[in-house]
Amino acid sequence: MTTADPLMDLLASQLADAEAGWSVGSFGAIAEFTREPGEDLDMERSRERISIVTEKGGIRIVSHPDLHLIASESPTTESWSHRVALCLPQQAGAMSGRKVLTDIGPDREALRSRDRSGILFDLGLGTSQIDACIRVGDADVVAALRSRAGQSVFAAESDAMPIILAANPHRVFVSKLGRAEVFQPIPTPGGKSPDGPHTHVLPKLLAHGRTHAATEPLPDGWIPCAHLYPAHPLRDQLGRKRVFRPDRHAAFQAMLERYGVPELTAFKRNVVAAVTAGEGPATATLPSDRAARATVRVALRQLAELERRAPALAAWLAAYDRRDPTDADDPMEGLH
Repeated sequence: MTTADPLMDLLASQLADAEAGWSVGSFGAIAEFTREPGEDLDMERSRERISIVTEKGGIRIVSHPDLHLIASESPTTESWSHRVALCLPQQAGAMSGRKVLTDIGPDREALRSRDRSGILFDLGLGTSQIDACIRVGDADVVAALRSRAGQSVFAAESDAMPIILAANPHRVFVSKLGRAEVFQPIPTPGGKSPDGPHTHVLPKLLAHGRTHAATEPLPDGWIPCAHLYPAHPLRDQLGRKRVFRPDRHAAFQAMLERYGVPELTAFKRNVVAAVTAGEGPATATLPSDRAARATVRVALRQLAELERRAPALAAWLAAYDRRDPTDADDPMEGLH
């Protein structure tokens, strides 16, 4: 089914791709959705919304007149990451901002009909563009959490978090552009998150009050209400390494040209042209801002996969990408 909304058509095509990942979250709190090829699923599509659900979790994206896609790339410890932020103007994307545990009532918008009698509790993380919630079906757990509502779950006098961890409820992260639901168990402290849908809540990062990582170049006034992670050329949807896929690389570069920050995409084209033409790094004067430094590093790493024998590449890498371990990457790298 196609509609008159090209953005929703694009997102629907990505939702149908098992190698694409998704998230709904903020800086320090994120719910992620991925699936394996061949995994049983239910997918729904209408003019206003698209969704996909497996036995491990699900994602729903809803249309919005102010939806704006912003594609970007960032260097990582080993290679690079890429993403498409589903953005709204800051005011349009604002959610409740609750800072205490709050009983919201039955989850009438649950992805599965059998979950709609479950009770939603907002964890009260104070995030601006998402409400990070849990959904509880057990009456005793509902009663216990209701008696603890009105307090921060991080307060020393609150024992709500141990109750939540023991109950292993569904996690439901909601924004103005949709929701992500995670049905899998919460890992034990220090344990590894399961493959597929999972959540991270990191109080130290939440304390910064940011809507997104500083490494993501979003224009002022726009906030990401969800993210799409299209198929990556060097790793699969679960982060496992694979042989470089030129087709996956080309697909995202086309997306970057269309939805990337224009100044950065133009800058990247100039860097690639200079390297492939054999021009040394001394011939170029590059901006010194963080986004430009990240862009040149990503461009060079991609050229190392595409044009390994480019005569000027080694000099550019030595000048601009020495893989300095102290260079600040996204603190949430590896969480999406």
